[in-house]
Amino acid sequence: MAGSGYIEAIRQQIRVRHYSYQTEKSYLYWNRYFIRYFKFTAAKQILPTHIEQFLCFLANERRVSSSTQQQALCALVFAFKHVLAIDTDNLQFPYAKAPTRIPQVLNDVEAKQVIDQLHGKYQLIGCLLYGAGLRLTEALSIRLKDIDFDNRTLFVFRGKGKKDRVCILPKMTIDPIQQQICHVRETHANDLSQGLGMASLPPSLLKKFGTSAKQLH
Repeated sequence: MAGSGYIEAIRQQIRVRHYSYQTEKSYLYWNRYFIRYFKFTAAKQILPTHIEQFLCFLANERRVSSSTQQQALCALVFAFKHVLAIDTDNLQFPYAKAPTRIPQVLNDVEAKQVIDQLHGKYQLIGCLLYGAGLRLTEALSIRLKDIDFDNRTLFVFRGKGKKDRVCILPKMTIDPIQQQICHVRETHANDLSQGLGMASLPPSLLKKFGTSAKQLH
């Protein structure tokens, strides 16, 4: 079994099911680690007991957290089920101990103190995370078309679970967002004046408009 071929098969199964990119990276990482740990050279060598041994290694020698061990388990079970077609229902291994902690949630004052320590675009991102309830990847993926200033709403497309939703746009973020838009517009104009900032177009559009991509800026 070539490691690259096995990993590619896992990647294909992940993408067929439309899992997130972060999940794909995590699953591929743990399966690569698994292959290297046992030095497998053929698929017939892999058995469910190897998962048990690997998870014991993570818990006892690597001393990983319970969440990390669970992540590795999910990645390996996925590969066994969808690529190797091997049953893993009766696995037995020691679970990494999850520490018991009292959950901590920042109140309004504490959240503001944290945000006040940020500056520029980072402060804007912090305000969106707290005020609109966005995840970090969602905040970094916002596009101009996703913002409705008139109704103070923010549209999140293909969030966690590939779901769309509407969030309230915090009032305190409106001016910083508009400033960021102006900044980006100016930067783009400067790039264009220097012959940069162009985007290539597919041949079908070039044929349709009868012009080059350079003229369509």
